[in-house]
Amino acid sequence: MRREQPKEFAAMSALISYQIPTSEDARLAVESSRLLATCIGKGESACLRLREGDEILQVPVKAIRLLVDILEAMARGDAVSLIPIHKELTTQEAANLLNVSRPYLVKLLEKGDIPFHKNGVRRKVLFKDLMEYKQQRDQSTRELLDDLTAEAQELDMGY
Repeated sequence: MRREQPKEFAAMSALISYQIPTSEDARLAVESSRLLATCIGKGESACLRLREGDEILQVPVKAIRLLVDILEAMARGDAVSLIPIHKELTTQEAANLLNVSRPYLVKLLEKGDIPFHKNGVRRKVLFKDLMEYKQQRDQSTRELLDDLTAEAQELDMGY
């Protein structure tokens, strides 16, 4: 069962395939993600401490959440890449992340559905704005599906 991510965290992480983990990577990722996930429920203070000589490295819980997500993706055999929240994306990169065509994305930009700015003649989209749009679109889709399900139940359509 997949745990729910806080909205602020979900917008910060994006997974894009680049390098495929080996089966050994996936096995280690399963074990590591399970162990690290136990730290998350212990509060906002750092709970992972690594000691090397006299130095102690403390890792914040938010970083552990991100690491658990990365390890879970690796355990499934998915490759992972991180995109900084304030990264500027080209229209093609943004279209790829939404799984739409570039011309369709440009229409969304020109309609004002997704904020953008121009760098010369090129449109640039902030990753943060793209993820906000995606969350709104996904929420609207879920609401429409709930409405359709309720209507099918009212009409006794058998599913």
